[in-house]
Amino acid sequence: MTYKYPDVALLVFCKAPVIGQVKTRLMPQLNAEQAVNVHIELTERTLSLLDKAHYCPIQLWCSPYLEHPFFEKCVDNYAISLHLQQGNDLGERMHHAINTALESSSTVLIIGCDCPSLTSDDIEFAITALQAENEVVIAPAEDGGYVMIGMRKAQPHLFLNMTWGHEQVFEYTHQRIKELDLMLIKTRKQWDVDTFDDLQRYRCDIGVTV
Repeated sequence: MTYKYPDVALLVFCKAPVIGQVKTRLMPQLNAEQAVNVHIELTERTLSLLDKAHYCPIQLWCSPYLEHPFFEKCVDNYAISLHLQQGNDLGERMHHAINTALESSSTVLIIGCDCPSLTSDDIEFAITALQAENEVVIAPAEDGGYVMIGMRKAQPHLFLNMTWGHEQVFEYTHQRIKELDLMLIKTRKQWDVDTFDDLQRYRCDIGVTV
């Protein structure tokens, strides 16, 4: 396949769709199986968007293991490669993935699989904005976190010994960026599907009733 930015690696982080282990914050409005189906739907939506853009090679970084029928299905349906997340927390896993990808690519972006507001234009903006090793691009989220981060050089201080899953993740990351004298490039603010209210917002956007 011919890519517009062949030296860029786009890393999609994804959990195996195991009942009771994904999208648990959608319950009790949804049952565990319905929550899994939302996770699968959002992941396939993300991979389809990226696959059709033909911007760069796509890597699906899987947790907690690669041997799941859903991941095998993704390989069959999309031009992606599978990789295993490694580390004790999200920060360690992200740092490991970035460090690994930068061994063969000049630029790396990490995104989640559940952000319906992220468009192909947002991805291309992030790719083209990164021109120097001291730059970091981030797509901040409405909930205080972020849904995408990219760089041309590994920056372990942005990921290690960090607390995750709270409304100040972006601010803490921004502070570390300033401490390292790096340049922050922000995309427009995004939102992902964590809660049932988020799911209703997503369904409304695509014209489907929850």
